[in-house]
Amino acid sequence: MTAIPEPILEAYAGFPYPYVGDAYRYSTNVEPAGSLTLTALGQWGESLVTVDAHYRAELAERREILQRDPSRHAVLAHMRPAAWDACLTLLRELATAYPQHFTLAEVGELRWAWHNSLTGDDLTFTYGDDSTLPDEPLRWVSSQVQEDIVLLDQREQLYGDAGVVTFAADWSFGFDVGMSFLEIHGPVPRIRDERIITRAHSFLMRLQPHAPYRRTNWTMTIGRRLDVSTETYPEWGPDREMIQLVDDETFGRLVHLRVEVQHLIRLPDSGAIMFLIRTFLMPLEALAQVEPWRERAAKVLAELPEDMADYKGIIKYKDRAAAWLEAAAP
Repeated sequence: MTAIPEPILEAYAGFPYPYVGDAYRYSTNVEPAGSLTLTALGQWGESLVTVDAHYRAELAERREILQRDPSRHAVLAHMRPAAWDACLTLLRELATAYPQHFTLAEVGELRWAWHNSLTGDDLTFTYGDDSTLPDEPLRWVSSQVQEDIVLLDQREQLYGDAGVVTFAADWSFGFDVGMSFLEIHGPVPRIRDERIITRAHSFLMRLQPHAPYRRTNWTMTIGRRLDVSTETYPEWGPDREMIQLVDDETFGRLVHLRVEVQHLIRLPDSGAIMFLIRTFLMPLEALAQVEPWRERAAKVLAELPEDMADYKGIIKYKDRAAAWLEAAAP
């Protein structure tokens, strides 16, 4: 096997390569969270939240997006307890997974002291008292984690009633807020006929506290662009046409495999379900230097059915991506 260049090993050691076979179909593909997954480049998955070299840059980008478009954040009135529950849960996860950067200490009845050495945040707050935080709890905690956050309220079914989503992949949180889980996933091809979505809904309804699960999802993005939400389509939509006109070197540099690690967590106090979405990007030119990844990705893209490629927004260039990866064989 060709040796993997050191810069690739360093930059993508935690990349969650998503393919487990030479073909891809939609599935619930959930597994218990918190277990370490070894890959050709390193490992991922030990914690519910991930902090990496892009931490400051991604938080700055989220801050700018929220300032420009407040609809990326919403908390319906009945979700305020869940927002606080999510806030404290995420701070605990950060402090547990990265004690070198974050500390959380209980300093009195419902009083907590938080320190973030990466951002310089140092504050004491009272759980449940919005006035003790710089912002609404869910929006504020989104300034501490790289993950997007959606909170699902459980009634007769699940509803996406709160969240902060700045890095959506071709969907709109502002449009979906308040919808049921089944309505939100209505446009996804095949999942109703194959009963995937109803099985996923039933699974989530039975989710227990302190027993989180995870899954991966993937698509492709042109350029290192995290925000490919419906709202910004005029900015990135034309890239799908443009990419067909570039040379092979530029194609490999611009087209990225985009992988989401999604965590599913039943919050302990409110009973709401927290859906975390962490996005990772890897250009094809880097992917091609990891031989088992290159070979399998070429096969997956070549075999991917057109309706699935169309829904993922890659129908116009998925065949070229597959051919590009095939041609990149050592």
